[in-house]
Amino acid sequence: LEAGKHVLCEKPLANTVAEAEAMTEAAERAAARGQVAMVGFNYRRVPAITYARQLIAEGRLGALRHVRAAYLQDWLVDPESPLTWRLERERAGSGALGDLGAHIVDLAQYLAGEPLVGVSAVSETFVRERPRLAGPSAGLSGAADTGALGAVTVDDAALFTGRLASGALASFEATRMAAGRKNALRLEINGERGSLAFDLERLNELSFHDHTEPAATAGFRRILVTEPRHPYLEAWWPPGHALGYEHTFVHQARDLVRTIAEGTAPAPSFADGLQVQRVLAAVEESAEKNSVHTPVVL
Repeated sequence: LEAGKHVLCEKPLANTVAEAEAMTEAAERAAARGQVAMVGFNYRRVPAITYARQLIAEGRLGALRHVRAAYLQDWLVDPESPLTWRLERERAGSGALGDLGAHIVDLAQYLAGEPLVGVSAVSETFVRERPRLAGPSAGLSGAADTGALGAVTVDDAALFTGRLASGALASFEATRMAAGRKNALRLEINGERGSLAFDLERLNELSFHDHTEPAATAGFRRILVTEPRHPYLEAWWPPGHALGYEHTFVHQARDLVRTIAEGTAPAPSFADGLQVQRVLAAVEESAEKNSVHTPVVL
């Protein structure tokens, strides 16, 4: 940012609200010079998610009642899994909360079109010591043959409830200890007129229920999001030809380039990333205070 380059980050590269605020201020200064800074949050760029946002913005669900989000993985179930950098607070900031929870918090606020204003949380570290690595590792695992144990200083799992600005209720679960779940990101949004559901393991599909239809024929129906009229799909394959996880990164790069070319405001901005960081900070504070309801600083 200070070097005057356009920047795209996967998630806010900050461990604290103060660091996120500093990055947001740097992004604002860069914008004044004509540079663009955007947070990727690549799951927004899954065509089915983007289309779900369009349907909600069009009022197809009516007033929102519930947002339900879970992101489940299992790569830490084995207590012999080594102590990588992701398990050290000074380097990772937090555990499942920041790694996985950041994504579902952003998706909840993006789909609803409004922020979370308060949370109540619990978190737990189930395995408090793990084998130290023999050498550096940038991935999820590595060779743990030193025989020494090191302290795990982040959460293994975090669960919290929240309230959106409109009064809609939300629930979240983020864990890296759900045996059998590899990358299970699931969302459901319920409104007065209908519901939408999404499963990342079937990322080309949405489940949609129109509650205004007669009860005798109403129910969830599958929408295959591969038509040229769907978001991003005009650039890809014929209808019915599925996209993959990697396409979300192509889409976020395309959106950054388009933002630069058109001179429009980036989305999600670093300010959006800061808002997610403030939610995570409120979750941590609530968990530390025995689940007391904690307002989110807006």
